Amino acid sequence: MLIFLIHLINYTEMKPKARVIAMYLPQFHPIPENDDVWGKGYTEWINVAQAKPLFKGHIQPRIPADLGFYDLRVPEVREEQAQLAKDAGVEGFMYWHYWFGNGKRLLERPFDEVLMSGKPDFPFCLGWANHHWKTSTWTTLKNFRKDGMICEQTYPGDEDYIAHFNYCLKAFKDHRYIKVDGKPFFLVYNAKDIPDCKHFFDLWNKLARENGFPGMHFVGLSDSWENAIDGEFKLGYNAVAHSGKWVAETKAKGKYTKLIEHKIRRKLDIVPLDKYDYQKLYKDLITERDKEEFIYPCIIPGWDRSPRSGRRAVIWYNNTPEYWKKHVQMAVDAVQNKEDEHKIIILRSWNEWGEGNFVEPDKLWGHAFLDSLKEVLFGKD
Repeated sequence: MLIFLIHLINYTEMKPKARVIAMYLPQFHPIPENDDVWGKGYTEWINVAQAKPLFKGHIQPRIPADLGFYDLRVPEVREEQAQLAKDAGVEGFMYWHYWFGNGKRLLERPFDEVLMSGKPDFPFCLGWANHHWKTSTWTTLKNFRKDGMICEQTYPGDEDYIAHFNYCLKAFKDHRYIKVDGKPFFLVYNAKDIPDCKHFFDLWNKLARENGFPGMHFVGLSDSWENAIDGEFKLGYNAVAHSGKWVAETKAKGKYTKLIEHKIRRKLDIVPLDKYDYQKLYKDLITERDKEEFIYPCIIPGWDRSPRSGRRAVIWYNNTPEYWKKHVQMAVDAVQNKEDEHKIIILRSWNEWGEGNFVEPDKLWGHAFLDSLKEVLFGKD
């Protein structure tokens, strides 16, 4: 018992080797838009619980452990999530934020309640999920090609941009909000989709300065090849969150094979499975460019979209805590020569259960993924 307490105190006093910011999906509660399309009370837990294995060694369904099939309207759930993250060395959550233009929002309730209540007292920031909301987002194979529009992502112009900023401003001013060099951290999912990106950034930077900040810290998410990252910087982003997913998958399969299969998979109902062995894939998820000061590597515990899209899913298998730990170590090593403020790593994700990228405890591995993250961040061998 004494030894356990000593270890606990040591972890508490030690500083993590990197600033890990975890992507957080606020989907797990009913909303009218989902009720209208999928039926009363729908959340993605339905897809998660009904998932089936598609090949030998494919583990589905993945069932949550400690938190169960939670509802994010419950404050105690949010508190427990924050405590699990804090204990593992995560600096804060990046809540996905849905602003479709003209003030239209979705899935806003969990974050709004976090902001209004002051609880949990755990750092956070926002990531703008600027993409269309379609029926294909949550469907399995038989409906995958039915791209019915639920909510269209639009960019109406300055009046809406200002309203968007003012909505976020209360969050930016909250003492919990994550900042980089004094600037609020704000990630954009589809980094190149904002039609007048530089103007948008100029306007928000102006508004930020008028409200006492030195500006905004805009981060573009990139799933592209390493040389494509420069496109985000040319648009005016201050940093790029580099996900090595496409790079690693393409290296594993071959560029042209990957592209051809991708096109076939979008056209035909009967397709070969797009699956990858995580134990071979993880070595290419972190690249040399992740060592650059304002390129933030993404760590990905797994990927399996089959609960949402059946046989059309990208599936990573053999993603064990052992190889996850090796992946995290590579990311931590990549940021060690950066200024402390910029030693940022994006955890993709905290709770994307429908995509198989989550670190919350489940019935298969328990806390092992969180424990592995903690061991790397605090230097335990």
